[in-house]
Amino acid sequence: MTPTSEAASQRVADPALFTALVDDAAVFPPGNAPLDEAVRRHRFHRAAAYAPIVGPLLVPVSDAARLETVVDSTASALSPVLEVALVARPGVPTAQTEAAVATLSAARGVAPVGVETAWSPAWRDAALGGLPLTLEVPRSEEQQSCLDDVRSAVQAGTRVQAKFRTGATPTWPWPDEAELAAFIAAAVDREVPFKLTGGLHHLVRGTRAEGEQHGLLNVLLAVHRALAGDGPDLLVPVLADRDSDTLARSVGLLEGDDVGALRRTFTAYGCCEVTDPISELMTRRLIQGA
Repeated sequence: MTPTSEAASQRVADPALFTALVDDAAVFPPGNAPLDEAVRRHRFHRAAAYAPIVGPLLVPVSDAARLETVVDSTASALSPVLEVALVARPGVPTAQTEAAVATLSAARGVAPVGVETAWSPAWRDAALGGLPLTLEVPRSEEQQSCLDDVRSAVQAGTRVQAKFRTGATPTWPWPDEAELAAFIAAAVDREVPFKLTGGLHHLVRGTRAEGEQHGLLNVLLAVHRALAGDGPDLLVPVLADRDSDTLARSVGLLEGDDVGALRRTFTAYGCCEVTDPISELMTRRLIQGA
């Protein structure tokens, strides 16, 4: 390794690359933390040295009524207000989501900062208090028209973004590199911001005990390359790369306008244990340790 490449491999990444990148999905599978425990842990994260990396706590709309009680019992001077994004999984009635927004908007110690729900032709009709929206798009041929619809809303000034599921569920098989590359390219081509959810626990693409998983560094670099004009075929090997040293060096070299454009596009992702990727970022020296 040359002195230049060795220095690059140890370089701390631009902090803006990771700011508010990892939303706290502790209550969702496979973490499945009880709500009170998830809130306590989230308050700890928000008071930790790595707090700038952590986004809001993701809470199912079904837990909205319980949250105010939990918030009161876990309040602390270090974390007096709990920022929450409400999540309505596909199939949850719009009326239930609207009621959850109304409940948390009136709750003490809670600041609703967004709503995540499935895309539907009538998504604009939901009364969600003007909160920023994240619309989960399907993986069928309908995905392209859904992204077109989101693009129209973005161009009209609506605070909305797309969401794609990168991890497997009992009803959602794991999307491989080609499928994820196609989604990233399609979103970038339309200038549609997006978040991801599921499976991104580790920095590098790998085969783990629980199955195939995409890597966070792979995704960051794939979005960067898509913004530079690469199409899906060129993004696939980026997403498939398992060379952790190369990936870490490449991410460490991103800076300035490239980081800004990347994060305006790839805004966040949900992770059920936020310390998993953060610990690996520290180990790779991409962020400062505590």
